[in-house]
Amino acid sequence: MWGRIDGLRVLGLGTPGGLRAELNGLVLSGAKTGTAGLLEHDYRAEGEELERVGERLALVDDDGQAIAEIEVTAVEVVPFDSVTWEFADSEGEGYRSVEHWADSHRRFWNSLGHTVDPTTEIVCVSFRLAGLSGS
Repeated sequence: MWGRIDGLRVLGLGTPGGLRAELNGLVLSGAKTGTAGLLEHDYRAEGEELERVGERLALVDDDGQAIAEIEVTAVEVVPFDSVTWEFADSEGEGYRSVEHWADSHRRFWNSLGHTVDPTTEIVCVSFRLAGLSGS
C-alpha cells in the first residue's frame, strides 16, 4: 500500500535522491504535469486503486515529507506503445519524441527489475499543482 499523509495518498516521483529532487522541482515549477506508472507493479502489486479525477495526492520528498499537493486531472491506462506524444511531453523532462520518452522509461523500469514490452499496461496520470505543503 502507498503511504498516506493527512488522508491523502502519497506520490513519490522517481527514486529517492537526485532524480526525485529534479522531478519534484519540475512539478513545483509547473513544467511537469504528468507521470507514468506500471499498472501491474505500481498498482496491483501494491493493492492500490487508480487515481481518480479530482483526487489530491501528497507529493513527497526523499524524507517522505509532503512538499505540495497535486490534483489529478486525468487518468488513462494504455499499452506502452500507445503512450502519446502529448502525454510524454507533459512529463516536462525534455523528451524530444515519444520514442525518446519510451527509451528513457524502459531503461528506468528495467533498472528496477521490471521488463516492459509494447503491451505492458501503463497508467498515465495528468495533474496540476494544487498548493504547497502547509498553504
